[in-house]
Amino acid sequence: MSSTSPTVTTQTAQATHATAADGSGFDTDVLVVGAGPTGLLLAGDLATSGLRVTLVERRTTGISNMTRAFAVHARSLEQLDARGLADRLIATGSRLDRMEMFGKVSLDLSQLRSRFPFVLVTPQYEVERALEERARSAGVDIRTGTELRGLRQDADSVTAELAAHISTGSDTGSTGGTGTTAPAAEQTGTEPPTASRTHTLRARYLVGTDGVHSAVRRAIDMPFPGTSVLRSLALADVRLADTPPQTLRLATDGDAFAVVMPFGDGWYRVMGWDRAHQVPDSEPVELDELRSLARRAFGTDYGMHDARWLSRFHSDERQAPSYRVGRVFLAGDAAHVHTPAGGQGMNTGLQDAANLSWKLAAVLHGEAPDPDALLDTYQAERHPVGTQVLRSSGALIRLAIAHTPLQRATRALTTHALGSLRPVATRTIGQVSGIGIGYDRDTRRVPDLKLREGRLYELLRDGRFVLVAPEGTTPTPPPSLPAAPGRLIRATWSNPARRDTLLVRPDGYTAPLH
Repeated sequence: MSSTSPTVTTQTAQATHATAADGSGFDTDVLVVGAGPTGLLLAGDLATSGLRVTLVERRTTGISNMTRAFAVHARSLEQLDARGLADRLIATGSRLDRMEMFGKVSLDLSQLRSRFPFVLVTPQYEVERALEERARSAGVDIRTGTELRGLRQDADSVTAELAAHISTGSDTGSTGGTGTTAPAAEQTGTEPPTASRTHTLRARYLVGTDGVHSAVRRAIDMPFPGTSVLRSLALADVRLADTPPQTLRLATDGDAFAVVMPFGDGWYRVMGWDRAHQVPDSEPVELDELRSLARRAFGTDYGMHDARWLSRFHSDERQAPSYRVGRVFLAGDAAHVHTPAGGQGMNTGLQDAANLSWKLAAVLHGEAPDPDALLDTYQAERHPVGTQVLRSSGALIRLAIAHTPLQRATRALTTHALGSLRPVATRTIGQVSGIGIGYDRDTRRVPDLKLREGRLYELLRDGRFVLVAPEGTTPTPPPSLPAAPGRLIRATWSNPARRDTLLVRPDGYTAPLH
């Protein structure tokens, strides 16, 4: 068990009700710092399992009206389906069944073996809204407007020092929250003036989901090695006079690139980069800048007008060496950050949360035969995935900005392989969508299955293991199963010809039967 010395961490909370310590002296079972998609999904899962959860967020206005992330991939939709949220979220956005790469090859997502063979384009705030409503209904104590100033931990608990911010003026807007890249100079409102008061909160575990500038990560003295890959990326949500193809389009001329993607409600996300125009993040973005980049990449700016949001940011590739220090965990952008290529940032964070939540729940409910061993599998399973996403998104962005003859030749070969070799395209689509990601030979993603009792992902909505067996059999679960007998769902194959047995974890991956 590692301990940490107090350092700065941030947390925000409306004093709607105070946390009262129970007889054990704990104020809450789990303190989650950061109310973006990762933190909201994690907190909702833990509360649904019956745990007391406090979720804190430094923003005073809660959900940001900035779009930031925009793509929800198939595996994330499966996880949201396992929480009863996928169909609701799909109604807020646009389905794209193709991804156009470098203006020359189109990847067909309809081949995905999933209930969701597409990428859903919807603003991040729609994802947050759905997850926040679920978390609140499950009983999560959500506090906005509070900062974590430090933390310390011992063998049994984590004590956080929090500073609750009290507004001293009218709230004129939000600076947004954390994102998959370094913070942008968002050309929208500012946080209102505040004063603060400090207090402490004692939890059994703490999870930092507070983004690229994570105060939790600083508090546990965890390095965040890496580099800035791209500077001066321009971003906007706009209207278009001319309708482009309903697909995610990325095109480049080597010295500049542009991306356009429809939200499905008349708004489009446009992003661009120019090798010759490298300015600080604080430099305002003019719509003419993005018009020019679009014309260079696509041959047209589609009549771009009426930007509702403009931003400039830089893109880093960084990863924490460890996602766990004692009773403190890191997830989402607090653990890893990478380029926006492929739209994998928010999705990777959601998968982190789905992986960690059931393990923490099993430990805190006393169902894990070896609690530390189970919690260590979070690092063992998710850290390599974070590394893989860094590499794949980095490769895509480097191909997009290929400049030298050798780099452009590499891009041409890659484009040819994606367009002509089905296994290459299938593997790429599986990686970006998350469908093709597994942890080891015994721990693979399970697609939605039709069972006698209903769809598998509907059964997973209770956050329990599901043991699927042939009709008339009652296999014994393995002794290492981190679930009480009453928290195991038994199900039967809808096809009587199937004679195998399958054990599915709460996050939709296989578990060994031995």
